[in-house]
Amino acid sequence: MSPEESRAIELLDRVPYGRLATSRRALPLLAFARHIVHEGHLVLRMHGGLGHHEACDGTVVAYGADNLNTAAPGDRDLWAVQFTGTAELLEPSADQRARFGALPAEVNGEAYAPVYLRLRPQFASVHTLGWISSPHPGHVG
Repeated sequence: MSPEESRAIELLDRVPYGRLATSRRALPLLAFARHIVHEGHLVLRMHGGLGHHEACDGTVVAYGADNLNTAAPGDRDLWAVQFTGTAELLEPSADQRARFGALPAEVNGEAYAPVYLRLRPQFASVHTLGWISSPHPGHVG
């Protein structure tokens, strides 16, 4: 595993949710998912009732997460990670299910039906937002 992939996995383990990107019938699809890190892979839990998992199984997808909404005001450690790799349906172990925690009650008014995907990262990127100590010369405060 490269240093970039290791760093991305470390950061991803700090937040519980991210966004899965793929295509369905040649149209882009973006869905949120709960994730855990397990042995260098990502295990995703999402609602099966929407059928998004069907578009992902056996295909290359992108998965991203960040701390942009959870960072404290003034926090200077903002980051976003993205993984690209092949997703496959998975039957999680009891330990993995426990690590996900409680299931949501519903999605869009219907009972939550969990499905699980394993994402084997083939590419990873980490992006950070850097700050300078003084305002930009062209910045009007």
